[in-house]
Amino acid sequence: MSKQERPKIPRQKMPEQERILRRSNFKEVALGFTEELAVKEANRCLQCKKPTCVSGCPIGVLIPQFIHALRRGDMPSAISIMKIKNNLPAICGRVCPQEGQCEGRCILGKKGEPVAIGRLERYVGDYELAHRVCPLVRQKDTGKKIAVVGSGPSGITCAVDLSRNGHSVTIFESLHVPGGVLIYGIPEFRLPKEIVNSEINYAVECLNIKILTDHIIGRTITLDEILSEYDAVFIGTGAGLPSFINIPGINYKGVMSANEFLTRVNLMKAYLFPEYDTPVRIGNRIAVIGAGNVAMDSARCSLRLQTIFGQKAEVHIIYRRSRDEVPSRKEEFHHAEEEGVIFDFLTNPVEILGDAEGNVRGIRCIRMKLEEPDSSGRRKPVPIEGSEFEIEADIVIMALGTSPNPLIFINSGNLQRTKHGTAVADIETGRTTRERVWAGGDIVTGAATVISAMGAGKRTAADIHRFLMEENSKN
Repeated sequence: MSKQERPKIPRQKMPEQERILRRSNFKEVALGFTEELAVKEANRCLQCKKPTCVSGCPIGVLIPQFIHALRRGDMPSAISIMKIKNNLPAICGRVCPQEGQCEGRCILGKKGEPVAIGRLERYVGDYELAHRVCPLVRQKDTGKKIAVVGSGPSGITCAVDLSRNGHSVTIFESLHVPGGVLIYGIPEFRLPKEIVNSEINYAVECLNIKILTDHIIGRTITLDEILSEYDAVFIGTGAGLPSFINIPGINYKGVMSANEFLTRVNLMKAYLFPEYDTPVRIGNRIAVIGAGNVAMDSARCSLRLQTIFGQKAEVHIIYRRSRDEVPSRKEEFHHAEEEGVIFDFLTNPVEILGDAEGNVRGIRCIRMKLEEPDSSGRRKPVPIEGSEFEIEADIVIMALGTSPNPLIFINSGNLQRTKHGTAVADIETGRTTRERVWAGGDIVTGAATVISAMGAGKRTAADIHRFLMEENSKN
């Protein structure tokens, strides 16, 4: 097939669960490519000599090469090429914002639709989990011991890379299961727990990584104690401390953070109701404040629980900007609209209203308008005087961003943090203000994407390896 013919192949549509049916279950919405669809989509790739798609990937996946192997039907090669850079392809293929990264740089996207790189990545990752044809290989033991704090995307990525280099790695996880935000923060219908567990277990089995759960650094064990036993420490504890809007009424019963809500749904298995009768409070009318990916996840989980519990389904997303400024992935926004989430754009909450028993009964809001763009190009929302109104609600979920949990900094010596609560660390190397301690992912950058955290884990692992090998050579 010539390069002239390839752009004429339409982008292949991924099969999805029907929108009405999926509101009553937590099964995966996007069902994945068949082999036929994957090969058709792979045949759209132009195999550019200067692949701009690769420059859009935070971890530099060798995109043209793995796609070329896929369309030849050589899956072992496609997987092997993928895993040079990406340790968790089945996860990344589901949750990475490819439209703003690799696919956003695809040449085909300039005049049409880009190659569905993320969906091909998912296909390759799922194939490997099903067939296990390309296990991770550990090099000769170096005799060095490394502690990785946190088992989210940055921690797992760092641990895998270091273990592949022959180091002995132990992961310390505060919760009772590994996976971090991949487990507690992302709903089953977007990222099944089985996929996360399979990816992590596969890496652990191949590389003999040790995982210690229920270990809270700063409480169960201090950083000093870890440093006394390990040659290096990587901190990848993410940003799990929720933010709340400072308005009257936030202490009423029924106001919660998206972190708490999603943790109850995901980690405490409310998504498996009635098999698991998780104590998650669901009312007839739910309001989610914010419009990022976490807000979409909270709203879509709420709709499903209302349906499963047999309640009236009414979920609002309240956002102070317009539809054009919604920060979530377009796909998640589209799915939320399809499923019946009500969007209140240009609306800002000013007070949460309660009843005599201290329960939420609604939100007082005000209409907003956007000013002319400022020097950054963004339009500031300002209130419209006299436009206040009320939205009825039994539950209010705050999805307004997160910051790093400060526990890790307790008794941590000279491990410094910024005024925003993030760790002071070099972005490229991950080196912190404390010797033999590195950090990466959301604890350094603030809340970001899974793939960005993985990129930080890879860069930091490379620097830790260099440091330890230099130490070896000195000795």
